[in-house]
Amino acid sequence: MPNSTNQYLKPLTTKINSNGNLEIGGCDLGDLANKYGTPLYVIDELTLRSICRDYKKAFESYEKVNMMYASKALCSLATSAIISSEGFGFDVVSGGEIYTVYKAGADMKKVMFNGNNKSADELLLALDLGVGRYSADNFFELSLLNELAKSKNKTADILLRITPGIECHTHEYIQTGHLDSKFGFDLTQIDEAVELILSEYTNLRLHGLHAHIGSQIFETKVFEDEIDILIKELARLDEKFGLKLNEINIGGGLGVKYIESDCPPSTYEIADVIISSLKNSVQKYGIEPPAIFLEPGRSIISTAGVTLYTIGSSKQVPKGRKYIAVDGGMADNARPAMYRAEYTAQIANKPDAANLQNVTIGGRFCESGDILINSIDLPEVDEGDILCVFNTGAYNYSMASNYNRVEKSAMVLVNNSQSDIIVNRESLDDLISHDVIPNRLKLNA
Repeated sequence: MPNSTNQYLKPLTTKINSNGNLEIGGCDLGDLANKYGTPLYVIDELTLRSICRDYKKAFESYEKVNMMYASKALCSLATSAIISSEGFGFDVVSGGEIYTVYKAGADMKKVMFNGNNKSADELLLALDLGVGRYSADNFFELSLLNELAKSKNKTADILLRITPGIECHTHEYIQTGHLDSKFGFDLTQIDEAVELILSEYTNLRLHGLHAHIGSQIFETKVFEDEIDILIKELARLDEKFGLKLNEINIGGGLGVKYIESDCPPSTYEIADVIISSLKNSVQKYGIEPPAIFLEPGRSIISTAGVTLYTIGSSKQVPKGRKYIAVDGGMADNARPAMYRAEYTAQIANKPDAANLQNVTIGGRFCESGDILINSIDLPEVDEGDILCVFNTGAYNYSMASNYNRVEKSAMVLVNNSQSDIIVNRESLDDLISHDVIPNRLKLNA
């Protein structure tokens, strides 16, 4: 089977140019750092479009496939516009994500609203903007969504999110399909939910079931198990209630290559497993093949992104590690602190330099745990060198904070030697723009 973009460590356009510097999208990374400042998120458009096309090609043999990008991985107007132009819908989990994809021009009928505690305001926004599907997570939401849809004289099209009892081998914080999870209906609760929809919640229309088993998944067997459970439930609900449910959402979760030892499956391998499992299960349980929704996020955006930092101070611990400090850290990439996530990096302005030494890359924030890369071999570095950390497209910008009252970083899109700002760098005035001093506290009041 062919490789797919999620199996590469670096953006597809990464190379060393005639100046001896790293470039991506035809843009010298040192020039980008000088022009836009650091820390700087960089998104390679060709790589982003390539993985979208990998997914579509991999699943082209199954006609009833709906590709939904999981916006939580990275949600901006420009990236949403690109992904929408590649024919994807969107899995959204907040009013902010709904509004962003709407303003980016997405077809709202191809948007699914997911999440375990949607607010009334968010659901009203979704109803007003014509969101196509709701993944109903719990009994409270069923009641609330029905009430709100009724007030709008609308019918909300839903899937029931279930916890299938599958544990994939990933970090416990990104496992979502096991029984002890905050997400979804337990299998023993499905019938009660269906009965409520059929008898009381007349402004809800049930189309099928949704399950998501986790993120950064490298094994394929879990998808076979998940599909078998979903198809078995569709057949059981048909037998018990006469329901001809015709949709399943199997979530996303395909892993990416953060370090050299990572070996994620390709989109083609995943597609082969999913399509084969679907065919086997529908034959086994005697139902019509359903439409299938997939919601990849990390594997769509991660490889397309890198982050540039400027190197500052260094510290050699006597008989210990050497620390290299950069001008960013846990506020622009929380994943190493949260998950002990690992990354690969190069010095962008001397990627071929020899005489490597093992160092630890530390961030600028006032936490001992603010370590971006615990151990990496780099050449001798100088203050002002540019560090490029690879595979930072997913869950870096989307988890960014203003910790230590530091401005959030800018983001640029690169393609064919052109760079464009797609997220402006925050200013000091941006930082205080929502702060208010009550009149009684003002010195001159």
